[in-house]
Amino acid sequence: MPYDIFKEPIMASNKIHPPTKPELHPRNRHKQRYDLQALAKSYPALNEFVQQNDYGDESIDFFKPEAVKALNTALLFHFYKIGYWDFPKGFLCPPIPGRADYIHHLADLLAGENRSSSPEGNEKKVRCLDVGTGASCIYPIIGSREYGWQFVGTEVDIAALSSAKKIVEENPYLKEKIELRIQAEEKYIFKGIIQPEEKFDLTMCNPPFHASEAEALEATQRKVSHLKHKKVTMVNRNFGGKNNELWCPGGEKKFIRDMILESREFSDSCQWFTTLVSKEANLKSIYRVLEKVKASSIKTISMGQGNKKSRIVAWRFF
Repeated sequence: MPYDIFKEPIMASNKIHPPTKPELHPRNRHKQRYDLQALAKSYPALNEFVQQNDYGDESIDFFKPEAVKALNTALLFHFYKIGYWDFPKGFLCPPIPGRADYIHHLADLLAGENRSSSPEGNEKKVRCLDVGTGASCIYPIIGSREYGWQFVGTEVDIAALSSAKKIVEENPYLKEKIELRIQAEEKYIFKGIIQPEEKFDLTMCNPPFHASEAEALEATQRKVSHLKHKKVTMVNRNFGGKNNELWCPGGEKKFIRDMILESREFSDSCQWFTTLVSKEANLKSIYRVLEKVKASSIKTISMGQGNKKSRIVAWRFF
């Protein structure tokens, strides 16, 4: 049966869609199917990319980076009341539903710690350190809008940091919630960022997945080939991504190992350290390092969006 760009077999009648996306967090604003007409009212530039697929449904071409960016911009404008969101070409365009899930699961982590039935019910101000906030500043945007958290976002890339700063400056609400800092020493994660006597409730991080540029390209080719049901050798990353966003020497496994080892030096500075872990095979190694540094508590939280499975690993020292 032939397939179209929307990843589904072509059929004569409309597809029956489930009313919600059950794999997303219960409080995720994106559990329902996208209402593209409503989104386009909030961000009219989305209209250019809305088209009818072979089911007779309105959709966008998810293989076009500009269409993906327009959709995510519309989601931020519509659901999070952002008035400006842009970043230079080539930087990673984050899929909003998955990013929101990380935030909601962290809110649950704090609610459980504080014995609160609702994360929104916590009166104390929550401070979160976002490691590698990116040109899009996405986690601080969602976390500050959903829960009123205060954020410190860090970056090693000056261009990415400049982009994030412009987003904050152009949105008055964010200026009160988000501080951005450059990490001048790429070999460090927390050193040079967390100041003496400074305290955080949470750290969060979406580390580079891959160990090399070639590995990142190969993974993208496999993904696109699977979606198009044919081998693809020339690919255009629909979500973009600079080198330091997608890969680093040693990949996700080494990055998280270094983060855990360094976190021990800041055990009194943070209530929970957390990171996304894309590759399940890396969990055993991560648990061994956490045992080595004598983490007092470790939690693994499963997440999913469509066919993509991920998880959050959280640890602390008291």
